[in-house]
Amino acid sequence: MTNFPVINLEKLNGEERKHTMEKIKDACENWGFFELVNHGIPHDLMDTVERMTKEHYRKCMEERFKELMASKGLEAVQTEVKDMDWESTFHLRHLPESNISEIPDLIDEYRKVMKDFALRIEKLAEQLLDLLCENLGLEKGYLKKAFYGSRGPTFGTKVANYPPCPNPELVKGLRPHTDAGGIILLFQDDKVSGLQLLKDDQWVDVPPMRHSIVVNIGDQLEVITNGKYKSVEHRVIAQTDGTRMSIASFYNPGSDAVIYPAPELLEKEAEEKNQVYPKFVFEDYMKLYAKLKFQAKEPRFEAFKASNLDPIATV
Repeated sequence: MTNFPVINLEKLNGEERKHTMEKIKDACENWGFFELVNHGIPHDLMDTVERMTKEHYRKCMEERFKELMASKGLEAVQTEVKDMDWESTFHLRHLPESNISEIPDLIDEYRKVMKDFALRIEKLAEQLLDLLCENLGLEKGYLKKAFYGSRGPTFGTKVANYPPCPNPELVKGLRPHTDAGGIILLFQDDKVSGLQLLKDDQWVDVPPMRHSIVVNIGDQLEVITNGKYKSVEHRVIAQTDGTRMSIASFYNPGSDAVIYPAPELLEKEAEEKNQVYPKFVFEDYMKLYAKLKFQAKEPRFEAFKASNLDPIATV
């Protein structure tokens, strides 16, 4: 298996820019995932986020999680569990408006640190979207505009912990799925592994690297690029030792944004064979995704193709 793509963002500023852009292009086309180093988010901030996230889990969530799993009988399970994940989570919303002040049990310093981290991740997501525009031959800002809707993008963070699991072969940390949204930026544990992606019908580990940010393509970018970039199925394997931290930030279209393939990326041949992705309102896609998250993505796209929205009309 070829090495997992690691992109050094510092090299965009020098003579290696062209080569770095090629690496990003290859990662988007052939992996759907890549890992960023030298991305501009201060390492000391990342260390603080990690420390406080793990402290919060130990103080406020660990015991609750153990009680929940015991009540469901999952610790002594004998057969594979297909309808539940071995994870402890909470969700932060940043855009269009923040809910961080409403999340219970967070200390003020943790709220402040997560706000700062989210602002930096948001900026990095927008930088990446413009790099993707450049590689795709779209005008700068096209993808951000496509995500905008009437109130701007939606942007939120899923903070997850994957505790040690007594039967990891029977219970997944997180079942296989593709991500519904736009572009996803993940700060993951560098000591406890578990994230895997499906490539060429094989599960491949996403390597834990200190201070890196893992990036993956969501379903909406697959639609906008008419399949040139594809969202990729991934999962989390539960481990018997160590609790894995995962802080995944989702930069998604606004709820009323209308998503459709960029006209510049459509080929006549694809249009003639009706190999064009559908057009839909993002909120409608999310309603369908909520029911079918752990199933193949293709039927979701087909469901919207059957609707009466012209797939290549512009808004």
